[in-house]
Amino acid sequence: MTNAVQAYSYAGPSTLSEGHLGFSTSGGRTTRGLLEHPRFFSGLITQAAPAAAGLLAVADVALTRYHQPRPGWTRDPVVTCDGDRLRFESFSACGGVYARLDMLGPALDGEVVDRGTTNVDVNLPLREALARVGARDPLHLGVGHDELTVTTLDGAVVEKKVPLPERWLRGFAEVQVIASGFDLRAELAGPHAVRFLRGLPKKANTTVWAVPAGRELRLTSAPAPGAVCVTGPHRLATMLPLLRFARSLRAYGPATTAGSTWGGTPVAPSAWELELPGMRYTLAISPETWRGFSGEGAVLTDLATDEAAGDADVIGMLLNFEPIVELGLLAERSGLPPARVRAALTQLGVAGRVGYDLAEAAHFHRELPYDRDHVRALNPRLISARALVEAGAVRVTGDTAEVTSNGSVRQVRLGEDSCTCDWWYDHRGSRGPCKHVLAARIVAARNVADLDVDLGAPA
Repeated sequence: MTNAVQAYSYAGPSTLSEGHLGFSTSGGRTTRGLLEHPRFFSGLITQAAPAAAGLLAVADVALTRYHQPRPGWTRDPVVTCDGDRLRFESFSACGGVYARLDMLGPALDGEVVDRGTTNVDVNLPLREALARVGARDPLHLGVGHDELTVTTLDGAVVEKKVPLPERWLRGFAEVQVIASGFDLRAELAGPHAVRFLRGLPKKANTTVWAVPAGRELRLTSAPAPGAVCVTGPHRLATMLPLLRFARSLRAYGPATTAGSTWGGTPVAPSAWELELPGMRYTLAISPETWRGFSGEGAVLTDLATDEAAGDADVIGMLLNFEPIVELGLLAERSGLPPARVRAALTQLGVAGRVGYDLAEAAHFHRELPYDRDHVRALNPRLISARALVEAGAVRVTGDTAEVTSNGSVRQVRLGEDSCTCDWWYDHRGSRGPCKHVLAARIVAARNVADLDVDLGAPA
């Protein structure tokens, strides 16, 4: 697995002292461009205790490797200021758990200095201080030091260099595409949410399905209509300290039937959202504990189109750190059909520029503070597919294609997106199309485009 190295440089450590929580920021993109230490918000958090507990939960996910746990992982959460809310995001070291805390308008009483995205320093003393915040404690939040504070911290620069596995970075792109295909399956009021989460099995290798039953969720060992999968229930553990504040729990997942499978096995990804006072805490978990979101291949279909990159440039210029990205409005402003806008958003997601909010059923704009060129090159299947196309290894006839790869001819059925390769045999399309299907799609789309040009040519 290839790693990039992400370097953080903070003006000083984040601190919590006498009710003042100051987050140090590293380089990030804002409405004013790229800044070394952006400053986004200064004001009161109206609900101090749930906010502190939620921030700790996001930080815990960033420090955890749920599959084959081992110490030594260090990672700082990402924060985005969208104007009327703050979103704190993290990914587990294993790439199988995504966490986000949304501090909404009712939880914030202060000044929005700028909008944008950055990393924030979360150190051990800060974590210990957050754990001591009580319900009646006042909490003033500053995301980014003001210029006076930075001056007083001269000489206290904090620098961190951490490896960023490619699968971890790809997970940010995959999870927003997968989540956009989820629907709300159940909603439990606070007491029922507490009973459900505390009653989950403790074993890490357990898979259960949560089936709506009146006001409750009933656990079964097999998929059923409307059920939501929980593989590795221990991955929901960061929700437990938040239960004393929970107003409701929402469960999201893909459509399921009695015989549903994901990759040939009776599992599926899911997302769980706790409604807190003025906030939401969301966890998305992969289909299996050993399986990160990075290999799911959900982004590949949209990325394989020839026009996706150009469309992404157009749509990207229209984004301005909105809390909700309205697809219809983007289509109207760009002149592109909704399907191409959706594909462009996927392309932007690969570069870390959009996420997906299940509660709003909409994308949101953010700019992950990573090297964009490196992130764009993180889809080896798509790179291999384009290489097959350029080598002339693809022959399309109607709804079928022959793709010559490694000395063998693979038979592709475009209508079914099936292939005779080992990847298809192992995953049956549940982890995205194989490189042969992608290559056939690219050539088929170009053939249609060429035919349209020929038919439109003057006689």
